[in-house]
Amino acid sequence: GCGTFTFLSSAIAAISGLLMGYELGIISGALLQMSSILTLSCKEQEVIVSSLLFGALFASLTGGFLIDRFGRRLAIIVASSLLVVGSLILLPYESYETLIVGRIAIGISISLSSIATCVYIAEIAPQHRRGLLVSLNELMIVIGILFAYISNYAFASIAHGWKYMFGLVIPLGALQAVAMYFLPPSPRFLVMKNNDEAARKVLKRLRETSDATKELTVIKSSLKDELQYCFLDLFRSKNNMRARMLVGLTLVFFVQTTGQPNILFYASTVLKSVGFQSNEAASLASTGVGVVKVVSTVPATFFVDQVGSKTFLCIGSSVMAISLVTMGLVNRNIHVNFTKVCRSQSPEDFSLQRPGNFTVTNGSLKDLFASLASTEGLSFDVQSPDVARTGELNRTAVAGRKSTTASLMESGEVPVVLKWLSLASLLAYVAAFSIGLGPMSWLVLSEIFPGGIRGQAMALTSSMNWGINLLISLTFLTITELIGLSWVCFIYTIMSLASLAFVIMFIPETKGCSLEQISMELAK
Repeated sequence: GCGTFTFLSSAIAAISGLLMGYELGIISGALLQMSSILTLSCKEQEVIVSSLLFGALFASLTGGFLIDRFGRRLAIIVASSLLVVGSLILLPYESYETLIVGRIAIGISISLSSIATCVYIAEIAPQHRRGLLVSLNELMIVIGILFAYISNYAFASIAHGWKYMFGLVIPLGALQAVAMYFLPPSPRFLVMKNNDEAARKVLKRLRETSDATKELTVIKSSLKDELQYCFLDLFRSKNNMRARMLVGLTLVFFVQTTGQPNILFYASTVLKSVGFQSNEAASLASTGVGVVKVVSTVPATFFVDQVGSKTFLCIGSSVMAISLVTMGLVNRNIHVNFTKVCRSQSPEDFSLQRPGNFTVTNGSLKDLFASLASTEGLSFDVQSPDVARTGELNRTAVAGRKSTTASLMESGEVPVVLKWLSLASLLAYVAAFSIGLGPMSWLVLSEIFPGGIRGQAMALTSSMNWGINLLISLTFLTITELIGLSWVCFIYTIMSLASLAFVIMFIPETKGCSLEQISMELAK
């Protein structure tokens, strides 16, 4: 339904999603090795993980202006190059300070690319295939996370395996930067810069047609009105801009507060608490969850243009609420005791023989660290929209604390029904997010803002996404210890129902509409 060149351009841009997902998922297994080699304290491990969040937050606050000023394609090239530089910084030296600098650079990179990629693809895609092409980015994110889980296991027992984990993305990042150089700029960006003839040539290549005058005229007419906007107009009532911004910010809020970034960290805890053996739990919680996310994102990607993003959001929020209630009720009937195991920041509290091999005086802690050593892939995603978008860094922040915080369970024999019901509800929850709030929220955000300030608006919603990520990651474990996992599930259920109501009342259905039609309709 769209030209080969358009699809190829979108796929190359969506490599940013693959790189982002990989970086989100890889830190857990890498940190387990790094913490033993560098004898990192609990606080130092948290700083390393959080440095990615700080870098992402910084980029989201400034990236929108770069995207609107210098172009979407150039922003993706810069982001890919920065990811390569950040990864190279991590490899030669084994020091705490180097890790922080490298992870900040990578955080800036994936934040900038997540904004630029969605905008670029939305602006080059034909209106009847925009949903498919924009959702490619989310599909690539979950594939990247799955690759990270596999990489965690593959290099877990190799000396300095974390260097291989970080180094794998360097060739791909460099390849994307080079490939993007040969792709065309966004035609809408060219019109914004008064380069109409170049925009006409790009549209001819993208649409594989000899006459792009009609679409170019529509773009010019739309941008003529949209270029009058400034950043502060996002907070004014002019053309419903304030309402649009509130819709975008609220959607991002629900991406985080429905729990996907956090609940997955406890997937192995939930599974082990209901009777699965530790190896089974690790396998299901990492590779199993990753596969479910990929499989669930595929139908959402390929059918969004027929079904519509609003429908997928409603289905996803409904199923999330049902599965979270089920998880909450199951855990109410099972005693799960969450206890911090990293009570001291002194490396003398344990001796390290090799990565993943802990000798601890307390028998229960020894068992726990032994199980952690076999579950290197416990970094869990969400999605963020983006990602998520992300949605998707909070899970990394929490997952990175795996080696410093874990759970001890006290449970008797668990009925088989509860055991499988808990697993089914967890996987249903993951699948529901992957067809709803995961990909669809970022598609909606790339559509509802005028082209003249689309980059700045996306950056503002993205900065809220990273900010909530950071806030939740710093408080989630404490809240879970205070009120218990079952009540956390019930709170997430309420948030899922609230997101369903919000989507029904406030999210417009945009399938089959051009970006110009959507902007004109929302301005009324």
